[in-house]
Amino acid sequence: MSGSPTARTGGVLDLRDDALTSCVACGLCLPHCPTYRVTGDERRSPRGRIALMRAVDSGETLPDEEWLESMDTCLLCRGCETACPSAVPFGELMTDTRTVVTAGRRVSLRLRAGLFVLVRPRLLRVGSRALAVMQRLHLLPGRLPVPARMPLRVPRRRGRSEGDVVLFTGCVMDAWQPGVHAAVEAVLEATGARVRRSGDSAGCCGALHTHAGLDAGARGLATRVMAAIPPDVPVLVDSAGCGAALREYGTLLGTADATAFSARVRDVHEWLAENVERMPAPAGERTTVIVQDPCHMRHAQGCHGSVRTVLAPYADVVELDDEGLCCGAGGAFSMLQPGLAGAVRLRKTASIQRATATSGARTVVSANPGCALHLAAVGHDVRHPLEVVAESIRGSGGDPHGR
Repeated sequence: MSGSPTARTGGVLDLRDDALTSCVACGLCLPHCPTYRVTGDERRSPRGRIALMRAVDSGETLPDEEWLESMDTCLLCRGCETACPSAVPFGELMTDTRTVVTAGRRVSLRLRAGLFVLVRPRLLRVGSRALAVMQRLHLLPGRLPVPARMPLRVPRRRGRSEGDVVLFTGCVMDAWQPGVHAAVEAVLEATGARVRRSGDSAGCCGALHTHAGLDAGARGLATRVMAAIPPDVPVLVDSAGCGAALREYGTLLGTADATAFSARVRDVHEWLAENVERMPAPAGERTTVIVQDPCHMRHAQGCHGSVRTVLAPYADVVELDDEGLCCGAGGAFSMLQPGLAGAVRLRKTASIQRATATSGARTVVSANPGCALHLAAVGHDVRHPLEVVAESIRGSGGDPHGR
């Protein structure tokens, strides 16, 4: 549950009272809600979901299957928060609601199995290697949301024992997209910064646990992350979803230490934008890229502009015309709600195709692994923004560290 000390309703869901009553049902959120856009169903809209929360919280209605489906099908993209003139904290309402709901029913086996693996780095690497072998043997289903070429081996680099900054490496990204961390580290080192990786001792950030309403699990992981990362150095994150989760530890745990930790967390593009004068000149040709803003960067953290600042010396940026509408990945959403996730992705794909038609650009950059995998699964060439920067600085392809 939210760590907010303000008065709660005391009802079935026991939500923060001023949060639940702040929605005036104006409807300005509707065009920014991906599930409403593809269904046209008020039960799949922010104001519709809030109305349903009120009804259950007051005891007016029971949380039947239809009500649960409404809560389960929210992507938690928080696009409604950006659009809302009343500053309704919809993300808080949804996560608090899911916490109560999850306490009363069993989490799906697929999600439980996935989360079990995510919090065990060694098991994750072993499982990922098995998937890589199956992929080489053409035994994996084509629609499975994994990289086009899973790494057979993730190099375990000898990490620094100290550094000017800590790079948070997380779980899936560390196992499935190690090249992204390598590129990010190379760019940071090019500014003169010494980089220490968070590594296995920190592990998973707990974002998917929070989304699923597994409050106790999320708190435990937050405590572990904080204990594993040294104090008084910036914590830089190259995954938008992880960054949003780490920045909300203060609210999640409700302690002064957690609040202080969250204040040290920065998206890596933010840090680089503030130190852009330290970045080297490009050594390779300029390229043109289409920028897709992950929801947890645009809406939860509000730092998507820094991606443009960092890319500007190295690439020409093409914007999408959908006002940051969610791509449909939503953490585990694409696994749990594949039909709805695919329908939402169709709108993003159409926007990317329009951008390609007008600019000729085919490479999409996205600073979140879930978005990248979800879009790549339908054929888009998706890269992390700092992979593009690392290549431009280096002036050639190959290893981001020049080896």
